[in-house]
Amino acid sequence: MELTEPTVWSADRLELGEGLRWVAGRLVLVDLLAGRLLETAGDRPGPLRELRRLDVPLGAVAPVAGSPGDWLAAAGTGVALLPATGDPRTVADLVSDGPEPARMNDAVADPHGRFWAGSMTYAGVPGAGSLFRLASGAAPVPAVTGLTVPNGPAFDATGTTMYLADSPRGEVDRFTVDPRTGALHGREPFLRLAAGEGGPDGMTVDAAGHLWVALWGGSAVRRYRPDGTLDREIQLPATQPAGICLGGPDLRRLFVGTARYGLTSAGPVDGALLAVDVPVPGLPTALAAAPGTS
Repeated sequence: MELTEPTVWSADRLELGEGLRWVAGRLVLVDLLAGRLLETAGDRPGPLRELRRLDVPLGAVAPVAGSPGDWLAAAGTGVALLPATGDPRTVADLVSDGPEPARMNDAVADPHGRFWAGSMTYAGVPGAGSLFRLASGAAPVPAVTGLTVPNGPAFDATGTTMYLADSPRGEVDRFTVDPRTGALHGREPFLRLAAGEGGPDGMTVDAAGHLWVALWGGSAVRRYRPDGTLDREIQLPATQPAGICLGGPDLRRLFVGTARYGLTSAGPVDGALLAVDVPVPGLPTALAAAPGTS
């Protein structure tokens, strides 16, 4: 089944489809504000199956190494372990004591097992968001501060390059990552978008080292070369693409989660999960180290 144009992958419509991951032969994603963890097959369109439902926003998950069915999750005001069976367990409470009500947003594991999770205020206060780094057996570190709505990050295959978006500002920055410690160095501007282009939201790096970016409000996803020049744009039938990943049996299927949230009048495809095939495959989903181990 070859998808040459963006195709609606499910009849479900999400409030805020984010955190897409290709894990163990299926697509996993969240309906963020509804706190829902969902999955579906990648070979043909079908319904979304609910794996978990939390009573707090669920920003994104990463599979836990050595524990199939367990997830490390950016949830509520921190990070939680969602075991295959049993109740969630808080790993770190990160933003419950700030001056403004806040929640976690996007998150991902890097190729070295560290978990990176962004925070934002509900009011979108400029500069009040942060990106936290969680390494197993160590205290959480606020790795990047002064953000507004952080999205991503996205890592290259070696885990030594990280891309981080600040969506309202239209900015994506690139960092060099110390593979041993996770320390960030050499922050540099990678992408600066004009207001009419949409805000950079979910991101993923493919096997060629190019960066795919979902453009919230821009009805498109773009692929950028490592030098920051535009390689390709795919127009979408939904206004607010939010989360993206490359999956499917050969990792060449680009899945896009979209959102109805904030739209005065949502169109028929807003909130849909979309899919389209691309020539270059993605990277395997990185696993998070089990919390509390070294």
